[in-house]
Amino acid sequence: MVDIAHQAAINPASAKDATPALVPLEAIEPGQWRALAQRAVEPNGYYLPAWELAVSATARGRIGASALSVTAGSSTRLIGLMPVVSLWHALKIPLPALVSAHPYGTLCSPLIDRDVSAEATARLLQRAREAGAHALVLRDVALDGAAMGSIKEALGRAGLKPRGLGFHIRASLDATQDGDRLLHEALGAKKLKELRRQRRRLAEHGAISFEVARKVDEIKPALETFLQLEAGGWKGKRGTALLQDTGDATFIRRAVPALAETAQCEIVCLRAGTTPVAAGIVLRHQDRAFFFKLGIDERFAKYSPGVQLTLDLTRHFCADPTIASADSTASADHPMINPIWRDRLAIGDVLIPLRRYDPMVALIHAALITRGYARAAARRVVHLLRKRTEATPPPAR
Repeated sequence: MVDIAHQAAINPASAKDATPALVPLEAIEPGQWRALAQRAVEPNGYYLPAWELAVSATARGRIGASALSVTAGSSTRLIGLMPVVSLWHALKIPLPALVSAHPYGTLCSPLIDRDVSAEATARLLQRAREAGAHALVLRDVALDGAAMGSIKEALGRAGLKPRGLGFHIRASLDATQDGDRLLHEALGAKKLKELRRQRRRLAEHGAISFEVARKVDEIKPALETFLQLEAGGWKGKRGTALLQDTGDATFIRRAVPALAETAQCEIVCLRAGTTPVAAGIVLRHQDRAFFFKLGIDERFAKYSPGVQLTLDLTRHFCADPTIASADSTASADHPMINPIWRDRLAIGDVLIPLRRYDPMVALIHAALITRGYARAAARRVVHLLRKRTEATPPPAR
């Protein structure tokens, strides 16, 4: 089946509107995109233009996204935007559906104008129909978020219902609280005492400092520090560090300084003397922060540098009146962040039917479920092989 992500030319939006239903992501005017992001019903730092355009341009396995976009009437004011790829492009399933483009960070909630959310959502769904899709597959959306709420309302008005494809719960932070009190309630006196002991041991290697790089001239060298730390850890051993892929390295070096120009990115770093022992990339959108990635120097692992950085980052967020919450964007049951950030977000994949009584939707749903089972089985095999490899001692020399 022809990839519907390339059918915009043969699927015009409507007789009244000659604009193609799907356009290249880079065709969206960045100023309009940024303005929509500020009016969005729900923050998503990973769909800010500086980030998503960089991802779609070069990032490994994420190149070539298109846009479902709608403007307000005959004006140029952008009121809805959903970066998408075809189901074939995303999952190699040859059925007519569009899938939210994965922006590297694990959140794909679309940008919907809060002032006209009902109109924007209904028209985004119509755009998907006009592109030839029978369904939308939203990956990694906040199930209780305002964007998903708006989509459910639009579907209800059309007599349709979303279908869940799976979900997980991940850590988030209520940053409106006092940081020290929050950490004490989360970890308890005994655990905090042990972490203070580790911090004193770490300080034997040099005075501990927590640094925040925000300006472009500060953030570029801080990014290189982060990339080196990440590549030197377990991600480097598995070949998944950003620095190990040319496209990924190009994307992150483009996105981070561009977001720093609009105060929407910062890099935090924990040092022992002059030695960086942990660093993390943080995105900021509206009143929410997004903890993208963490890198640590494995030589200092016994002092828990990643935890130490996260403690300082927690206090940093709680002391910032412009941040109300932080999304860990971590996996479910993450062993490091879950005990520290005790609030939770439900994140899931959702199948959105676009027409009533459409038999194609059942085929798409069945294909997605089958693929999900196959991937789960493959992951179990990979984890088992890794455990065996890590448990097997090296051969004697």
